[in-house]
Amino acid sequence: MVKSFRIKKIVIGEGIPKICVPIVGTDEEQINSEISILKASNFDIVEWRADYFESVTNLDKVQQTLNTLRASLPDVPLLFTFRTKEEGGVREFDIQSYITLNEAVIRSGLVDIVDIELFTGDQYVKTLIEQAHKNNVLVVLSNHDFNSTPPKDEIILRLRKAQRLDGDIPKIAVMPRNTKDVITLLDATREMKEQYADRPFITMSMEGIGLISRLAGEIFGSAITFGTVTKASAPGQIPANELKNILNVIHKNISK
Repeated sequence: MVKSFRIKKIVIGEGIPKICVPIVGTDEEQINSEISILKASNFDIVEWRADYFESVTNLDKVQQTLNTLRASLPDVPLLFTFRTKEEGGVREFDIQSYITLNEAVIRSGLVDIVDIELFTGDQYVKTLIEQAHKNNVLVVLSNHDFNSTPPKDEIILRLRKAQRLDGDIPKIAVMPRNTKDVITLLDATREMKEQYADRPFITMSMEGIGLISRLAGEIFGSAITFGTVTKASAPGQIPANELKNILNVIHKNISK
């Protein structure tokens, strides 16, 4: 049986895929502006993409910004992500800085979920997951391939590795070169759901050609999808309000 996670007012792993929207401001002024815009949109989770934040190496400013996000969006699950350059982020970061940043955020008591990259190194990953769980923080254990779509068996292998390492929500995002690649991702999602998953997981095929994968999670098995309110954090994201409408239409029809 696949377990689910209740965070504030949402349940991840049940029903309609939850919509996560990114905050990608480079400074506090931009972030505050994005927060104001967010409040008029449809979404379930906010992701702070801290690799966009120009002061991310200053842990005091990171803490201050987390305080602002938590105070402004008290009832919204908050996902913290520093996406490394190797996996599509905007900033180079050495491994020790990555670990130190995520440890500080986990201990802050201000986030509900933290994104850790699957290929950070197994021992680093295990340590961060242990720390997260001690602090009641869930872990999205992620992998992003901006160059290609791996074979179906490899996609499933990576998701199962994330599950084996005790990531609460395994995630993979891949880059399609053609429609066959999108079908590969969707079929891997289906097989993961039907044969291996014991927890919610996330899959997506990026760019416009992969948009269907962001819409069809309830059918194939992906528990969270990513939309935009201001700027996109990855290619292929569409406005959250449009995404919500489409997800509701799909849910209504598959529930008949």
